[in-house]
Amino acid sequence: MITALYSAATGMEAQETNINVVANNLANVNTTGFKRSRANFQDLLYQNARAVGSAATADTQVPTGIQVGLGTRTASVEKVHTVGDLQRTGNDLDMAIEGNGFFQVEQPDGETAYTRDGSFKKDSEGRLVTADGNPVIPEIVIPENATKIAVGQDGTVTAFLDSEAAGNEIGTMELARFGNPAGLISLGNNLLQESDASGAPILGEAANDGFGGIAQGFLEGSNVSIMQEMIDLISGQRAYEVNSKAVKASDEILQQTTQLVA
Repeated sequence: MITALYSAATGMEAQETNINVVANNLANVNTTGFKRSRANFQDLLYQNARAVGSAATADTQVPTGIQVGLGTRTASVEKVHTVGDLQRTGNDLDMAIEGNGFFQVEQPDGETAYTRDGSFKKDSEGRLVTADGNPVIPEIVIPENATKIAVGQDGTVTAFLDSEAAGNEIGTMELARFGNPAGLISLGNNLLQESDASGAPILGEAANDGFGGIAQGFLEGSNVSIMQEMIDLISGQRAYEVNSKAVKASDEILQQTTQLVA
């Protein structure tokens, strides 16, 4: 019966992790470019009271055996990189990727980070930067007298100046993609970092080789579904309650056993 106590406790711990993941998803339902997380679980080792296939008699074998599980554990919490709905903003510096690519930005320590958040701004030097002031890679500087900025699907950035009818190309948005985007490390602030699991970034122009085209004047919304998260939350809550009842039932049986022995 002690085994039941520990098994149910691992179930409660797993569901606590599950609810934490769901709560974070719900908290970021309006975060630009956010990708929902999903908790995955594994069963633990088994106690083999009777091995499968062991001899029952001289001529027969046990078909199933006796295996008692020892609970569960969290195997992984992975990001689900499906594309969120595009939301029209009309802002020239807002961009969304219609595909699997990532924008590249330079962090204060000089390292490159990756993001799906295309809500870019212009800093005091005219550079295209994130909301935290991290410049886009490759650097794009918007002229001070630019009256309009146009970004093509291929990432070409064109500035229209005061007295000129024709635009001037000032740079190109280069995108990155990964063989395993779920292996990227979340840094917070809508930034991701490459890892050995994600593989090295593959760089290229937008709209080519699966990177996805750029939609100017749009932002990618979170891919969190409130309805699905609420269902997962209720399911996790009920699973936690059932495991807590298993703990209580095991305790009551242990108490009765102790009284009999006494």
